[in-house]
Amino acid sequence: MHITPQPVVHDACSSYASLYRHDHCSAFRLPTRRQGSRTRKPTATIAASANQKPLVVVGSVNADMMLQVDRFPKPGETLSAKAMTTFAGGKGANQAAAAASLGYPTYFLGQVGTDANSQLLKDSLKTCGVDLSYLKEIEGPSGTAMIMVDPSGENIIMIVGGANQSEWKFSENDHKLLSSAGAILLQREIPEAVNIEVAKLGSSAGVTVVLDCGGADSDVDPELLKHLTIISPNESELANLTDMPTESKEQVEAAARSVQGKGVDIVLAKLGTKGSMLIQKDEILTQGILIADKVVDTTGAGDCFTGAVAVGILEGMSYQEAMKFAAAASSLCVGKLGAMPSLPDRASVDSLLKLQ
Repeated sequence: MHITPQPVVHDACSSYASLYRHDHCSAFRLPTRRQGSRTRKPTATIAASANQKPLVVVGSVNADMMLQVDRFPKPGETLSAKAMTTFAGGKGANQAAAAASLGYPTYFLGQVGTDANSQLLKDSLKTCGVDLSYLKEIEGPSGTAMIMVDPSGENIIMIVGGANQSEWKFSENDHKLLSSAGAILLQREIPEAVNIEVAKLGSSAGVTVVLDCGGADSDVDPELLKHLTIISPNESELANLTDMPTESKEQVEAAARSVQGKGVDIVLAKLGTKGSMLIQKDEILTQGILIADKVVDTTGAGDCFTGAVAVGILEGMSYQEAMKFAAAASSLCVGKLGAMPSLPDRASVDSLLKLQ
């Protein structure tokens, strides 16, 4: 089917970013879980074992142009940045890299351009252990994000879609991969029609389909909602999705119930400093944050959380255990500049959890 769209391992994942520095300086299925997965170290290419169906991430990959600023500019104001560094990023790529860095077999199905940034994007994903056998190269520019980060770690992001928003064509091999996945992760930095096609294919094959709502502020297509198993918005995304307030946990639950009424079984709400909530039809789970030693950049924290939750559940953890596992991963993620370079490896997450 042809679809024409509408007009970034702590050290391993960061090794290529330094080459591009410009500064001065199914088992997600409910409620059954598989048991006894082994921790695997990421390699350049990982093939799933017979007992370990892979995670397939379909989504965006961007070159993140990171500007370090003392404060964000006001309208009409010109400010100087301390430094600019280019990292690999994009919500899809970040989630794939997060899962692979944690040792789980992960494929990334996305599109890069033919510009100077494409090699950085491919090298960074490979170094994190992501399998790029299904990555497409599209004539033209890769996706690009301009990110301003202040000293507190807060950020402002602007995205140019590039290859992510070009025409997508799925091959028979793509279909086979998606149909055999343990779970499929989607986000909203690629055309909605692509997400709908992938979600339909996955759900028809009995694969759990997860949508991270980040990447667009438009309404989620009802056709997409019908084919999701899990939807994962943050507070503002949940509010936009439902036109309901989400300031308190009671309001988050009410909004999540509204989403469930549209056909999604589980809502996994990311609540920033308040942690996370997983709302099922008959149970609500909560997980607080694990306090980070330092906060440098929060850009990739949500993607790290989503990727880590996927790994946890695919490995047979309970939802509660997977949420704590993801909280530990995202706590480590905010301590370093750049979305992908900041992603933790499995040993770091396991060590942090032992201290809790």
